[in-house]
Amino acid sequence: MKLGGTLLDDAAKRQDLARQLAQVAKAAELVVVHGGGKQVTRFLEERGVQSRFVDGLRVSDETVIDAVTKVIAGSVNKQLVAALCAAGKPAVGVSGVDGLLTSAQPVHPDLLFVGKPQQTDGKLFDTLLAAGYLPVVACIAADALGHIYNVNADQMAVSCALGWGADKLLFLTDVPGVKDRSGAILAELTPAEARHLIQSGTAHGGMQTKLEAAVLALEGGLTEVVVASGQEPEICTRFVAGELAGTRLTSGQLQGQRA
Repeated sequence: MKLGGTLLDDAAKRQDLARQLAQVAKAAELVVVHGGGKQVTRFLEERGVQSRFVDGLRVSDETVIDAVTKVIAGSVNKQLVAALCAAGKPAVGVSGVDGLLTSAQPVHPDLLFVGKPQQTDGKLFDTLLAAGYLPVVACIAADALGHIYNVNADQMAVSCALGWGADKLLFLTDVPGVKDRSGAILAELTPAEARHLIQSGTAHGGMQTKLEAAVLALEGGLTEVVVASGQEPEICTRFVAGELAGTRLTSGQLQGQRA
C-alpha cells in the first residue's frame, strides 16, 4: 500500500490509517510505502527555499535532497512507524537507501538528484515480515556510487511491489479515484483505457503519474491496482476484503494474498 504524504500530515488521520494497516497486517502480508512532498515543501519554505517543479517532479539539488532525506525518511517515516507500533503492529522504517533496497538512476540532468527506481530487492521485506515486523518504506533511493535520489512515491511503490512479488497494490491519495472527462469516477480501467486518459489529457499531473505507475505494475505481473481516497472509511481493510472502492485497474485474474 502506498500512502500519500498529505494523508500523513494530520495526526488523527495518520493514527486511523495506522489502525487499519495494523488490522490488514494480521490477515495479509503487507508492505507500506509513503511519500511526503507536502511536508518537504513546508520544510523548505520555512527555510526560505522555493521548490521548482518540472513535469511534476521536484528539482532536487543538494539542499533539497538533504531536506527530502530529513523529512521523508526522517520525521514522516518515524511518525508513521510510531503510529503503527501504537496500533499494535511492530513496524520498521526503511528507505530505498538501506541495504540498497531500491537502486535508482538519474531521471534527467536538469532535475539533478531526482531518480527513477531501477530495481527493488524484496529479500529485506521477507526478512522483516518473517520476524513479525511491518516494513514502512520512505521514497528515497541510491545508486552504487552512494548518491541519494528523490524518487516519486508512486514509482517507488511499484518498484517495491514488483521486487517483492506482490499481487495487489493500493494507492491511497486525497482524491476519490480516477475521473473521466466529465468528472465522474471510473470504477474500473484497463491499461489501454488508462493510456487513453493520459494521451487525451484527461489524466494529468499527479493522476497521470499514478496511472503510468499502475500500468507498469500490471505489465510487471500485479493482478490489481486500486486508486482510492484515504478518507474513505476503513479503506485499507475493505481493499483487502475485495470491496470495490475508487478506481480498480486489472489485467488478468486476481489471485494470491499479498498486498
